[in-house]
Amino acid sequence: MNSTALEERIAHLMRITDDLSDTVARQAKEIDRLTARVEMLLMREAEREAEGSGGIVLGDERPPHY
Repeated sequence: MNSTALEERIAHLMRITDDLSDTVARQAKEIDRLTARVEMLLMREAEREAEGSGGIVLGDERPPHY
């Protein structure tokens, strides 16, 4: 392989590496954002349960007053 071909391959690999790095960074931010939302929802549900306001009533469940 001549030096031009090697330089082209290295440039291509560097571009792929940069693209992958950007993708991983973007996914890490999204995971952090989703983790924060899940934590917030878990806290809300814990507060709701502590207040005794009940949970979700499923379609086939009878309400507690029956």
